[in-house]
Amino acid sequence: MRVILLGPPGAGKGTQAAAIVDRHSIPHLSTGDMLRSAVKLATPLGIEAKGYMDGGNLVPDDLIIRLVQDRVTEADCADGFLLDGFPRTIPQAEGLGSANVSIDHVVEIQVPEDEVVRRLGGRRVHPGSGRTYHVEFKPPREEGKDDETGEPLIQRDDDKEDVIRNRMKVYREQTSPLVDYYRAQAENSPLKFHVIDGVGEVDGIREQILAALG
Repeated sequence: MRVILLGPPGAGKGTQAAAIVDRHSIPHLSTGDMLRSAVKLATPLGIEAKGYMDGGNLVPDDLIIRLVQDRVTEADCADGFLLDGFPRTIPQAEGLGSANVSIDHVVEIQVPEDEVVRRLGGRRVHPGSGRTYHVEFKPPREEGKDDETGEPLIQRDDDKEDVIRNRMKVYREQTSPLVDYYRAQAENSPLKFHVIDGVGEVDGIREQILAALG
């Protein structure tokens, strides 16, 4: 059960990823976590990545792919794994293939842009504690104020509508070609591509995904 999970910001990938890894007893692989671990352990790849990171540069695709390649050979990946947030581009996907990292399922959670804005744009945060609210789904007892301290809540810059819509634009530009790539792969290989409607009750969306994976 080797799975790639795709979806825009606010699609609920984290929640659904947790359900998949729990059902199938596979690890949830994040390239960010892999990088931090490799740097902390000072592995050869970690040392190489740290050089880029310390210089304020993006870690190149080939290094990330080598990290993934190493990680999926570890014992806990024997029955599969879930990749979340990677690959993001065609070259990254092609690199995985060239590195013989095979994938069984690609799951795309689709959520319309206006729904993403509704979900992310309604978030409010208490700066002191990090407690989060939502103006519609989880409002504070008193509008605009933290339940415990009464202090003002804020809207983070990356939760503002113009920023969210720009993030969605970037996601579409990156991911649309990737979706087409994996759709084509699914027509000519054992890979299965699943499209899931990400609007609705969390439990219902989870059941759709788990049923698709079998």
